[in-house]
Amino acid sequence: MKKKFKVVTLGCRTNQYESQAYSDQLRAMGYEQTEGEAELCIVNTCTVTESADRSSRHQIRQLAKENPGAKIVVTGCLAERVQEEVPGVDLVVLNKDKEHLLNLVFPEEEIPEFSIRQFEAHTRAFVKVQDGCSSFCTYCIIPYVRGRSRSRVLEEILVEVRTLIANGYKEVVLTGINIGDFDGGGRLADLVRAVDAVDGLKRLRVSSIDPDEVDEDLADAILNGKNTCPSMHIVLQSGSNVILKRMNRKYTREIFIETIERLKKACPDFTFTTDVIVGFPGESERDFEDTLEMMDKVRFAKVHMFPYSPRKRTRAALYPNQIAHDVIQERKAKVLRLSERHAFELRQTYVGKKRWVLFENEGGHTDNFLRVNVEGMQPNDLREVEFINNEADALVGRVI
Repeated sequence: MKKKFKVVTLGCRTNQYESQAYSDQLRAMGYEQTEGEAELCIVNTCTVTESADRSSRHQIRQLAKENPGAKIVVTGCLAERVQEEVPGVDLVVLNKDKEHLLNLVFPEEEIPEFSIRQFEAHTRAFVKVQDGCSSFCTYCIIPYVRGRSRSRVLEEILVEVRTLIANGYKEVVLTGINIGDFDGGGRLADLVRAVDAVDGLKRLRVSSIDPDEVDEDLADAILNGKNTCPSMHIVLQSGSNVILKRMNRKYTREIFIETIERLKKACPDFTFTTDVIVGFPGESERDFEDTLEMMDKVRFAKVHMFPYSPRKRTRAALYPNQIAHDVIQERKAKVLRLSERHAFELRQTYVGKKRWVLFENEGGHTDNFLRVNVEGMQPNDLREVEFINNEADALVGRVI
């Protein structure tokens, strides 16, 4: 009988990529993934917020309770930050050793290569091209737990992309902790062009990036690519220059707007998603209004909203004028309401139009990242769809 394993993932797409690599390695070693009791449980943790800490600790406790005989292995950013302070765990693997996690679990065995061949439960495959960050934004713990920026080699990435496409994936998302820093034998624009040229690829996306990193060369690679998607996740965090400076962000609101307008002018159907932090220390009502004004100006397809959460070792945790919890909650609600209205209004402009949709189940996304529901579709179907209605969270369409 095959031995059983579980992998639980919290946080970012980079964690999702790494967890998929563990699953692929374990299968190659003869293990079987299970929803039931397992002999090996791996938790890939996150520590970007207090909520992420709580979720990570909860998952560790649950796995230990539900799998009493299992070996519990914890890695990721919470593990890096607290290290030996994780009770009920057999092995803590720091981020610098993540790619060798299974070598540490099975020191006497030959371990398959750390790379992915598939991406379970997804029709798009995330490919990690870079790790770490050297920016040291004042609110962010990531440089302390992930280390300085470093990139994979371009040709190694292409081999992995070709494998994923050969295994049936139509869409690839290039991801990393700070992807704009990529320098693995070329810059990010070079990587985009190289992946875009891989035979069989239907869609290519670039994950979260800062506006000042979308230079003319990268914009050209995305706007004029064969399979590149007219949608980007460009990080805002705040619409206030005062707050951006206190965050140690490397751009201004003016740079953000110029980046958006440059892409939108070249491609009117280009859409944007973003991250916003509310309640950063010292954020005045005027600062918050600047963020709402920026949202009104751009009209994002989706906003990932984070209430500010102080992290030990970061400068912002020591800043005066920490914002009261009830004020943060009020601002959070305003951002969510406004972002949902903007997303609905953006989708509404597409009713009566047609666009190709890559389906995950009955729901999928257009190339410019609008959510679409069509009954009876199968995962990985790529079909042209006419949009006939707009509901609270997605367009409704019919296959042409």
